[in-house]
Amino acid sequence: SITSTLTTLLCLSAPGGVSLVIPQSNINATVAQNILLSVEYSCRGVATIEWKHVSSWGTTKIVEWKSGNYVNISTVYKDRVTTFENGSIQLLNVGMRDAGYYFITVTEEYGTNTYGTIIVNVYEVIYEDLHFVAVLFAFLAAVSAILICFMWLCNKSLHLFQKKTTHKLTASTTEEIELETIEC
Repeated sequence: SITSTLTTLLCLSAPGGVSLVIPQSNINATVAQNILLSVEYSCRGVATIEWKHVSSWGTTKIVEWKSGNYVNISTVYKDRVTTFENGSIQLLNVGMRDAGYYFITVTEEYGTNTYGTIIVNVYEVIYEDLHFVAVLFAFLAAVSAILICFMWLCNKSLHLFQKKTTHKLTASTTEEIELETIEC
């Protein structure tokens, strides 16, 4: 392809072995995000690029490829890694286990090599977004409003009940007084 031919031409024209540039050596990401481990290399011959991941869970070889020839992706990363001719890789849908150190080794066909490291920090999102908090707040406000209305209705009913009971008592007391006066 044209890109592999251009890469090979760049490697042939680069003086003095292998050079590697890492524009961002520390990457912060959240769970389920896609991240780009960006690098740019140049060399005299055809380069072999290898990426490894090192974390508290161990060391895993992610991918190895020779510019313009083959790509060998680890089965663990098969559906999650995209490679680029400049040596960069993209990790899809990162998780907490993806945090750690990513080591790149670029080796040119004459044996010269260079190394680089990118540190990836992955953070878990406690709340997906403010939408969750807003819905929860609205739900609690609605429940509170319903309870307040229920308490108001209960209070009114109790007040009416007490008023009727008091009225009946005064009426029966008046009848007793009238009855007593007639008997005398």
